Amino acid sequence: MSVYKIVELVGTSPNSWEEAAKEVIETATKSIRDLRVAEVDKLDVRIENGKLVEYRARVKLSFKYEGTI
Repeated sequence: MSVYKIVELVGTSPNSWEEAAKEVIETATKSIRDLRVAEVDKLDVRIENGKLVEYRARVKLSFKYEGTI
């Protein structure tokens, strides 16, 4: 039997939602061990002065929980 923890992170990119989601995963794998699933939960953009300046991807990450509950 296993237990998994889910965390939510937001990645950003000036170019695309795909790059924003990729940034989340690449950054998370530096500090989260045994990452199992990444689920893109929400996509949005940041606008400044009427122009799109940033794509944002909210991603839920699942990894095996090894601590005590």
